Amino acid sequence: MARPERRRPLIDLALASGKAYGRAIADETQRVELADLACATNVTVPLERLRGRSLLLLTGRQLPAVLALLALDGIAARLFLGLPDLGAEDLPRVMAEGEVDVVMKDRDFSAALHPDSGAPHDRPIDTEWILFTSGTMGAPRMVAHNLASLISPIEDGLAAGPDVVWSTFYDVRRYGGLQILLRALLGGGSMVLSSPDESIAEFLLRAGKAGVTHMSGTPSHWRRALMSPMAERLAPRYVRLSGEIADQAILDNLRAAFPGAEIGHAFASTEAGLAFDVRDGLEGFPAEHVDRPGATPELRVVNGTLRVRSPRTATRYLGSGANLNDREGFVDTGDMVERRGARYYFLGRREGVINVGGQKVHPEEVEAVLNRHPGVRVSRVWGRPSPITGALVAADIVLRDPAGDFEALCENLRQACRAALPAHKVPVSLRAVPSLGTSSSGKLMRRDG
Repeated sequence: MARPERRRPLIDLALASGKAYGRAIADETQRVELADLACATNVTVPLERLRGRSLLLLTGRQLPAVLALLALDGIAARLFLGLPDLGAEDLPRVMAEGEVDVVMKDRDFSAALHPDSGAPHDRPIDTEWILFTSGTMGAPRMVAHNLASLISPIEDGLAAGPDVVWSTFYDVRRYGGLQILLRALLGGGSMVLSSPDESIAEFLLRAGKAGVTHMSGTPSHWRRALMSPMAERLAPRYVRLSGEIADQAILDNLRAAFPGAEIGHAFASTEAGLAFDVRDGLEGFPAEHVDRPGATPELRVVNGTLRVRSPRTATRYLGSGANLNDREGFVDTGDMVERRGARYYFLGRREGVINVGGQKVHPEEVEAVLNRHPGVRVSRVWGRPSPITGALVAADIVLRDPAGDFEALCENLRQACRAALPAHKVPVSLRAVPSLGTSSSGKLMRRDG
């Protein structure tokens, strides 16, 4: 897909990517055809009043926010993609540091489309799109992108055509979900949005009925999906994982569940953008991706941490004194990797290390071993306080068969860990739990002690 010259607004790019009729964006309550958006908007405020302003979108549902993006790109100076979990305590800081002029809430959007006035069709502004980080390590940061950086990853020709229906477990106001929305809009297809008010089973049933062909989510999303019998209602041609480490177990389970689908896992962050996606069915990524000067994107590993430089990265943080890039323009992702032969493998987040008597343990590398066992649906590894070593490795496990022999399973898991890991990484305690929580971004919720 050729990269379009930027100053065409998103709505024009979407309409130019394929026939407007028959293509739609839908959630659990409403379906909107792109053809109707060519001359209408669901924004109740006259668009001319919003020209050149900085707008914070705070809608409950995703669909009004999507329609606002289509209506306001090229008109607003900045569009802040607020999330429902943006805390009230964060709002004054966001308003001040982001220099927000207008907060648009659900009341500012209508379920019905209204005729657009003539003047707003002139959309010369290169609107900044402001995304929020997950805030897992403190208050969420505001990250500035423009449409060019956001659509750059869509040049890979992954999916284009009117028969493509994208969907994602992500909220499309997060980077991972926004990438899927833009793929649908610029690839000529349609989009099915998820809803926090739906169960996994309800969403899978709706996605299956809508004929979803391409679907994305975190490994935690997909593990929960595969636990539901409604996963059988899906017949995807492409399945994508991102946001967490995709271990071999989840890749193999998805291959077994969807034998006709291409399985890919991508690495991206709000700051760095999309770095790569791997479609060979194996965890990790080829070492040839690293240290290729002039590549797009360009990857480095510095002190075991993956760094990314490309036109897909954000331009800056808003309001924060922190630098987004280093002096050479690389973003430090904070994700630790290790080379083994011709491939790099993700170990975990730099700040998530468990310190066992001065020796480092990444929870994700232990989870990868536990998750390979056929008796384990998913695991979460954490550091249990110890007066001698500072911490010990412990694990919570969701069982495939809760009625099975747990003691025998624990012994099998310990043997597997001893065979694959150094002694200090082997869990000293294993506990069966009915479920493991995920954050609003679809990632496994970590715990400390």
